[in-house]
Amino acid sequence: MTKKNVFYRMLCGFFLGISVVAPGFSGSVVAITMGIYQDLLNIVSNPFKQFKKNLRFCFPLIIGVVISAVLFVLTFSRLFDSYETQMYLLFAGLIFGNMPVIYSEIKKSGFKARYLIGGVVALAAAVVFSGNISGLSNTPMIKDATSLPIFALSGFLAGVTLLIPGMSVSIVLIVLGAYSQLLGYTNAIIHLDFENLIPLLAFAGSAAVGLVLASHAIKHIFKKYPGFANSMVFGFMGGSLIALLWQSVRHIDFNTDWLSGFAALIAGLVISVLFTMISKKSGFSSKR
Repeated sequence: MTKKNVFYRMLCGFFLGISVVAPGFSGSVVAITMGIYQDLLNIVSNPFKQFKKNLRFCFPLIIGVVISAVLFVLTFSRLFDSYETQMYLLFAGLIFGNMPVIYSEIKKSGFKARYLIGGVVALAAAVVFSGNISGLSNTPMIKDATSLPIFALSGFLAGVTLLIPGMSVSIVLIVLGAYSQLLGYTNAIIHLDFENLIPLLAFAGSAAVGLVLASHAIKHIFKKYPGFANSMVFGFMGGSLIALLWQSVRHIDFNTDWLSGFAALIAGLVISVLFTMISKKSGFSSKR
């Protein structure tokens, strides 16, 4: 394991952490973009198989996730408030730049008509789920999401959602009414206030359970129906891309934002291509 590989996975973890906590972004789609989705799927579905190897792979990722999550709570949330359009376009570029890779995986399986159906359904689902980001925080599904059992349930659903391409964990938590509480509890822990440590531990533990259970089902689908699964991933990515571009258009000020927005989109494309190149050279590209 070279230092370059470690740094690359820390960088992957950094972007993964942002995608998990930033509303509207799919952590699994970002993992696919960075070429680590299948690796994570294999590890989560059986974490104790080759435990030391799995730990060496995941530890830099965890460091990156923690760094980005802490920075998001302290700083990035303000960045998203001030430069919302640019951040949406940055992630749109990340997704768009990796779609040809997924398309090549579909072609390897030999295209079939039913793949198109799966892709269209996935695209529609991603658009419907991610397309109405604004205002969700005002209409939570559960009015009291702060009780320990409900908070644990929210963690379980977040864990299940995390590995489903196109699904945004943060949006699920917003719908459930647990997102602001989670950010508040995390912010308190960062400032060494451990009063709400137990709810956070309950959330994390139940999220891990949901993550493991979902990983087995998703892994089985990829193994038995790789062409159909990748077609749905392509659809989820397309739907997420449409939703992000729509959000960008809704918020953009064409008098001031168009140049920086275009730069952010190009930056996302470049980063996506670099991730693909570096992951292949590092030997950690996903074995889709």
